[in-house]
Amino acid sequence: MTEIIQIEFSDFDASDFETRGGRFAVVVGKDGSLGAQAAALDDLVGGAIANAVGGKAFKKAKPGDILEISYPQGVAAEFIAVAKVSKKKSALKAGAKLAAHALKDDLLILGEGHALIPQLVYGLKLRSYNFDRHRSQSDQDAHNVSVMIEDPKSVEIAFAPLLSIAQGVHFTRDLTNEPANVLTTVEFAKRLSDLKNSGLDVEILEEKDMEALGMGALLGVGYGSETPSKMVIMNWKGGGDEAPLALVGKGVVFDTGGISLKPAAGMEAMTMDMGGAGVVAGVMMALARRGAKANVVGIVGLVENMPDGRAQRPGDVVTSMKGDTIEVINTDAEGRLVLADALWYCQERFKPSGIIDLATLTGAAIIALGHENAAVFSNTSKFSDKLLKSCKKEREGAWRLPLGGGYDAQIKSRIADMKNVGGRPAGSITAAQFLARFVKDDMPWIHLDIAGVASLDKDTELAPKGATGWGVRAINRMISDYYEPS
Repeated sequence: MTEIIQIEFSDFDASDFETRGGRFAVVVGKDGSLGAQAAALDDLVGGAIANAVGGKAFKKAKPGDILEISYPQGVAAEFIAVAKVSKKKSALKAGAKLAAHALKDDLLILGEGHALIPQLVYGLKLRSYNFDRHRSQSDQDAHNVSVMIEDPKSVEIAFAPLLSIAQGVHFTRDLTNEPANVLTTVEFAKRLSDLKNSGLDVEILEEKDMEALGMGALLGVGYGSETPSKMVIMNWKGGGDEAPLALVGKGVVFDTGGISLKPAAGMEAMTMDMGGAGVVAGVMMALARRGAKANVVGIVGLVENMPDGRAQRPGDVVTSMKGDTIEVINTDAEGRLVLADALWYCQERFKPSGIIDLATLTGAAIIALGHENAAVFSNTSKFSDKLLKSCKKEREGAWRLPLGGGYDAQIKSRIADMKNVGGRPAGSITAAQFLARFVKDDMPWIHLDIAGVASLDKDTELAPKGATGWGVRAINRMISDYYEPS
């Protein structure tokens, strides 16, 4: 897991302010008043901090903005950042902006008695991510972030669960960013098996196990690959005897489209087609590391979709674990075949209280919602509203799209129970409608099509270009708010 920034909390000590190198950050409220720590630093720099917070720029700045004082006189540090903070949202935003400084040099944050320091450091931790493990020389040095704060032990305890969530987000980003020659199905399963060290129970089903269970839909996707298909079950039992919430993820480590070969341009991005499984893994890590008081099971189907003499063909008919037959019209609509068997297995074995599945499933979701929102489908508003509220709290975009029997005609097959694609109209909806056939009538279910949000070609507030880790924070929040005792 990528860990560039090391964070420590300590008591106030101004003894080396004058000679300390690196960078300083001062956290102030909307009123601009300076506490003892900031005042001590301000004395050394000739009132530069007081002048900054008393000026027009500070008054015009929005909560979460940073004022910069470059090369202040009187200290060895080359930079002082003044963070304007008022509420959690602004603290997270300010922390994310401070990450740019933490990535360049050691950073000392003067936190005074601000209650929002855990959120600020959380934002810094989320944004201070850099995936460069495949460069011959790292483009980021490891740096330390020191936080001077009243009662540092209590603040460190308050930050601990947020750190666990950030680590889960980073784990998801690492998985999603990895090239497919590194993150094979075998390597993916190994990394998930290593989550036993975080306290999860982890079990791996091999191809022979899935054959015995009748998972013809999932196994058919991997027929053309040299790497074996696998299913990984991660179990966290932090609650009582209640049925678990289930998370199910699509883990296509690389998607050529199979015999229905994708165009060459852009195919390299299909290393992220396991993004749904990556989110499930990140959530499970976060839950275990923060000791969530809930029962949650995470199931991911790991396959590679390659063209080969043994590969699945358009026109083939496969039989799912449920027993339904599927005519494969397009081998590039493979993710729903993986999820079909994973969903049914999940229900048969664990009888969960509800299921959330995640997949980079359709380009149609991007056409509908762009890169701002994941597409949300559900068979019950009571269940989906919990997720949508959690997404809003964590500012992870999500928008609910419809389901309905009228779309079933598009996936009707002449020779099998259904076909795996319904044509271009409403492509993300017909994919969800397909998955709904593998959800039992009384099972609360949410399908998240994260094709547009799992990986981006530009920086965002909390993530650099590449994998975002979208969904880890929102699903963790949903579990915390609705599945753990208050």
